[in-house]
Amino acid sequence: MNVDLPTLATSDDALLGGRLHLRQPVDGYRVAIDPVLLAAAVPATASDRVLDIGCGVGAAGLCLAARVPGCRIVGLEKQYELARLAADNIVRNDFAARLAVVAGDLLRPPSSLEPGSFTQVMANPPFLEAARASLSPVAAKAAASVEGEARLVDWLAFALAMLRDQGGLTLIHRADRLGDILAALAGRAGAVTVFPLWPGEGKPAKRILIHAKKGSAAPLVLAPGLVLHRADGRNTDAAEAILRHGASLVLVL
Repeated sequence: MNVDLPTLATSDDALLGGRLHLRQPVDGYRVAIDPVLLAAAVPATASDRVLDIGCGVGAAGLCLAARVPGCRIVGLEKQYELARLAADNIVRNDFAARLAVVAGDLLRPPSSLEPGSFTQVMANPPFLEAARASLSPVAAKAAASVEGEARLVDWLAFALAMLRDQGGLTLIHRADRLGDILAALAGRAGAVTVFPLWPGEGKPAKRILIHAKKGSAAPLVLAPGLVLHRADGRNTDAAEAILRHGASLVLVL
């Protein structure tokens, strides 16, 4: 049975070329390509247990579940209405046996989330520091794009606490926050791969994917990255394979 959401105006949308159906708020943050790219980059296997921090309406978790049969995913979402939507989307896409969502705050995590119990963690944290951002008048959109009480360093500390040793952390973020990310991971995670997402040939990357292993001492790798769009604005073949057909995105060959 779908979760009843009488108080929230929503729309019905699709991901992965119509393979997944997504109910999301009409106003505020709207799912775009970031969670799809994030899910494609998680090197999960069928035996993995994955935590999706700040899962929103469940887009990344659904994309990962569709690509990797057998893996089990738990989403954590602070905004209760989004958590309810995520639960509804899980049922609508027939993933209730492998996906679950928990309403809660990473600064005060639910007791059901046991530290060190996940093999993979993925996250799409708010991109902007509060002191440098112009807040959207739509509260839900502001919460998705601007750091609140939990700063980027808190997101990364929580992610690493939830991972088992040698577990993998994958996140998508702004390229200009790379220094903050590397500083937060220093001494705690290694084998860091920085994977630029180029909006077009010859254009600077605004987004990056990061993958790291908890407890590793391996050196950083700067990967070639992915060009998302052709000169005419259409997706490149590689981007189309991920965004419409659910292909994996291998950060390091």
